[in-house]
Amino acid sequence: MNDYAQYEKDCEAIRKANKQLLTEFSAWLKTAGLAAGTIKNHCSNIAFYVNEFLLYEEAIEAKDGATEVDAFLGYWFIKKAMWSSEASIKSNAASLKKFYTFMHEKGLIDKQALADLKEDIKDGLPEWLATLARYDDPDEDEVW
Repeated sequence: MNDYAQYEKDCEAIRKANKQLLTEFSAWLKTAGLAAGTIKNHCSNIAFYVNEFLLYEEAIEAKDGATEVDAFLGYWFIKKAMWSSEASIKSNAASLKKFYTFMHEKGLIDKQALADLKEDIKDGLPEWLATLARYDDPDEDEVW
């Protein structure tokens, strides 16, 4: 099997696992009392993260994706998601915190990984929003 065929096989297995994770995440959000629309938004954000971003260049499992949030919200999402906006970056940040809290409660990531993710979001959010503003400014030459 060549490298690309192996990558595709790995991605397919990860997508299957992600489908189950997203079902469980949705149920977890429901038990937390969130509204159906809010749950749908969080699940949509996380589906994009785990099935598009984490599988874009490598086959990265959701449990290993907690360290990738800066690359996602600070660069990839701004460039690849046509709907990227200040509100969508903040929404994705909130979804990622909830998802990885769920992953921690499920025992799939440790306490330190969750703390690091939350710290990355807290520290990175102002810069991600500033980068988005530069990216959207037609007069700006130095985005990154």
